[in-house]
Amino acid sequence: MITIKEIAKECNVSPTTVSNILNGKPKVGEETKARVLEVVNRRGYRPNYIAQGLRNQKTKTIGIIAEDIAQFTTPEIVEGIMSFCEERGYRTIVKNLRLYARWNDSWFSNEASYHSILDPAMKELVSIMVDGIIYIAGHARRIHCFSEDFRIPAVMAYAFNVNPEIPSVVVDDKKSAYEIVQYIISKGHRKIGVIGGKADNIHTQQRLLGYQKALFENQILYNPSWIRYARWDKESAYKEAKELLNTDVTAVFCMSDRMAGGVYQYLAEKGLRAGADIAVAGFDNQDIAEFFVPGLTTMALPLKEIGHTSARLLLEQMEGGEMEPEAEKQPSEILIPCTFIERESIYSI
Repeated sequence: MITIKEIAKECNVSPTTVSNILNGKPKVGEETKARVLEVVNRRGYRPNYIAQGLRNQKTKTIGIIAEDIAQFTTPEIVEGIMSFCEERGYRTIVKNLRLYARWNDSWFSNEASYHSILDPAMKELVSIMVDGIIYIAGHARRIHCFSEDFRIPAVMAYAFNVNPEIPSVVVDDKKSAYEIVQYIISKGHRKIGVIGGKADNIHTQQRLLGYQKALFENQILYNPSWIRYARWDKESAYKEAKELLNTDVTAVFCMSDRMAGGVYQYLAEKGLRAGADIAVAGFDNQDIAEFFVPGLTTMALPLKEIGHTSARLLLEQMEGGEMEPEAEKQPSEILIPCTFIERESIYSI
């Protein structure tokens, strides 16, 4: 690999001049700069960031640990992080733990399996001297992945960190569910069923609180028989739709678009139509939502904003709060609301 000294010798300049050009420092003539950059490109020079970090105590590199890059929520969060970091001259390194690909959801309560994958990834990022780490969870829960004495700036994205010193950036599930249920009520519906995810899931619990708040404010009695729990997928929601639609509900709030697909399928098999016979709402705004017939009214997850906010908070930690100074310390949990997406699946009565 060619070195700065070799480039300097070939261009008949000092190594300091080459270094200044590569780091964008002024006071270098344009002709010299052009000559040096031509050699850099032709010879394929790549800076040694680790060596730079040893000298400067900063590598301008952010580590991203993703529980599984294949989770539909993760790519947009990663994009939000990377775009924010790139604009500010930081590089990113992504470590994909592939936890769902390895064990589906059986690893949630298996600390040994979890740490057998997490710990080597964490040690590798520390060894290459990243300036900070952002951990991206596959779903919201309380996670203990950073030790109490963790010395590197860190942020948790899409889940809650048990260490209050490390900020968590999460979806405002309660507010977002409240908003879409308020919309359903505004269309005249008062008998609104729910198909949620697993009962012990934080997303489910918070969205159910938003649903209950909307009912309470509109003086609608909460009916536990209208609440069904599924596994976030189409198949289990289809089964729950059979039970729920035997009641007298006129609308169904599904806590994921995939589960709304199960309701659509059941209605079609019964000769009924979403948006005409039963109002159906989803959550997530996955790509499939706009291709349902009729299009599914839903809430778009703020994934890029979660990534953007996580990166901003991390860089503020790393740079001593100089990026966006605030009078008060940031809360340990930052809630990002979803965006309401209106389509044709909610009718007026």
